[in-house]
Amino acid sequence: MKIQEVNVWLVEGVKYNWTMLKIITDAGHTGVGEATNWPGSPIIESAARHAGERIVGLDPMRTDFIWTKLYRDLNWIGPYGASMCAISGIDMALLDLKAKVLGVPMFELLGGAYRRRVQLYANYWFLSASHEPSDYAEQAKIVAQKGFTGLKFDPFAHTNYLYGDDLADNLTLTPAQQDRAYEIAAAVREAVGDGFAIMIETHALLNSEVAVKMANRLAPLGITWYEEPAGPENAETLAALRRRLPSDVPICVGERHYTRFGFRDVFEKHVCDVVMPDITRCGGPSEMKRIATMAEAYNVLIAPHNPNGPLSTLASAHVCASIPNFFRCEFMLNDVPWRDEVITEPLDVRDGFLHLSDRPGLGVDLVEDELEKHPGVRGMNDRAGFYV
Repeated sequence: MKIQEVNVWLVEGVKYNWTMLKIITDAGHTGVGEATNWPGSPIIESAARHAGERIVGLDPMRTDFIWTKLYRDLNWIGPYGASMCAISGIDMALLDLKAKVLGVPMFELLGGAYRRRVQLYANYWFLSASHEPSDYAEQAKIVAQKGFTGLKFDPFAHTNYLYGDDLADNLTLTPAQQDRAYEIAAAVREAVGDGFAIMIETHALLNSEVAVKMANRLAPLGITWYEEPAGPENAETLAALRRRLPSDVPICVGERHYTRFGFRDVFEKHVCDVVMPDITRCGGPSEMKRIATMAEAYNVLIAPHNPNGPLSTLASAHVCASIPNFFRCEFMLNDVPWRDEVITEPLDVRDGFLHLSDRPGLGVDLVEDELEKHPGVRGMNDRAGFYV
């Protein structure tokens, strides 16, 4: 059996484009995957097409061989970024294909299931334009009413993030903006009550002074984690910040770390309590499983970053099912109305859990006609998903 072709689609998602792909073999077997990333999703689309061309003629059952070959072939242009997103999507599709050939769910290829219900936490639950603490509180209550027991948000996102032309603020917040961010977080805590998991994002867009100050203010609210207090470029910087943060504030990083090699320093320098690899960036299901195994050796939990399309959600859940150190998986609570129409079976989300089926592979195929009804938005509008 040989790979005959790899088809790629850029599809409009709720916050940014999804990059979907399908591998087709000369024996008629197929597998589907997702390589979503942003901004610049047309770059990801092109990378996926190019990487797909490089695997035509290969045996799709040699999944690790193809991962390593692509990694080595494309390493000359950098081991991360667009090329790794393409590898991630191809790895997902190959595992889906292989599991379908063998007639088993993908999690069986990853070692079998510790669990069949994968606990989710909600993101993209806040849709109000006014950004008042009371609005956050009311919408947080809706999250709880839907059966979720955790949510994530960035209380700083609508205060001073000037994602565009003016960078003069140097990632700081005025005292009033700091007060507003705290008031938003406090309102959410009051709305959902104690025991409800609250994850605070910073998107690495606070300077060190403000990041530390706000962590101290937010600590009494009992936050589940403080996310990306610094960027992914230097684990030493993250370690230095961790030493300045309150001891009872867990740290989560990883949405912008790629492959086991990118996570190594994070673990060795004991930077965080939770890592959030993104399956469409970090190297696909195969690599996320490897990262989780590394994390287990350092007593670090896995909570996949996943503000992506439905294949990313399913693949993340299959990895989550197969590892002992799973915490929760991110889920886009509000999504495009066609999310479940582009796959042959809807996501089975009930009471804050994604329930995995016994269907082979990811358990779904792509509905190509529906994909083509929703072409991705190109140009500068592709950056619209900044606050997830």
